[in-house]
Amino acid sequence: MNEGAKQGCGGSMPFCAIVARTRTIRRAIGPVAYDCVKVMVVREGSAILSGQFGRAWVNAGDVVLLDANAPCGGEPEGYVTVTTVYADTGYVLDQLRWQYAGVVQDRLPTQGLANAICTGPIQVLCLGEERVQLLTPCLDELVLLSLEGHCIDDFFRMQALWLSVVHEIAPLIKVSSASGTTSRNARPPERRLAPVRPEARQVAELLREYPAQRWTLDALAQVVHLSPSQLSRVFADAYDKSPLAFLNMVRAENLARYLVETEMPVTDAMHRVGWHSRSHGTELFRQHVGVTPGHYRLMRGREAG
Repeated sequence: MNEGAKQGCGGSMPFCAIVARTRTIRRAIGPVAYDCVKVMVVREGSAILSGQFGRAWVNAGDVVLLDANAPCGGEPEGYVTVTTVYADTGYVLDQLRWQYAGVVQDRLPTQGLANAICTGPIQVLCLGEERVQLLTPCLDELVLLSLEGHCIDDFFRMQALWLSVVHEIAPLIKVSSASGTTSRNARPPERRLAPVRPEARQVAELLREYPAQRWTLDALAQVVHLSPSQLSRVFADAYDKSPLAFLNMVRAENLARYLVETEMPVTDAMHRVGWHSRSHGTELFRQHVGVTPGHYRLMRGREAG
């Protein structure tokens, strides 16, 4: 989020996953895109918002959800008072990942899930003036804590206030039918919150340390002195996936890092992580992340810019 949110909120400040500001706007503002999710609560007045999505009319009692990197401007009809919460995209994705913990087994596919359930770059939710008034104490305290800038000391209080706001608006958020399809087709993870067998942990550490090696289930089973079927069962109990599926997840994580942190060609990066077929690697990466390696590099490059 942060350089954009810092400047947009007025003045420099330490990094915070959540920043809130209240403004009364009396003149038109041209379209601006932020690298974070924005939640704009209209407290008084009205305005016409505009951007690539077209035009949207908002009044007191409305809440506007705006995706990251979506340009949006506005023209008040007289004046409009808005409290805007700027939420770091990664922070929001982490919360989405745990909200859908029964569907999304790893953090990497969460962006794909978010894209699947999103209905567009903007949503205008009619919360109502009375309910917005009830949120006012939370919003005002969140603004105050943001201005004080004690992001570490006040993190949990700010998170509680943010979640109070989200709790009120979440039932009104429209989601794509793709979210229902995802929920029905996915196998819920069977997390037991139980101790991990040392054999499973040893294999996981081995796969993370040497992901480019051409591992087979038999070879891994020999390392920990189990049969392949025993290893599969023990590993699935601990990580809710087979050892080779876990290996592909690790390779996808490593490839994602290479795509962002280096200028290495995609094919070379795939070879580095252990995928020697570009088409096969692209498909496996898409399964874990939701987009192709090329699209992922382009998308993350835009976020960094």
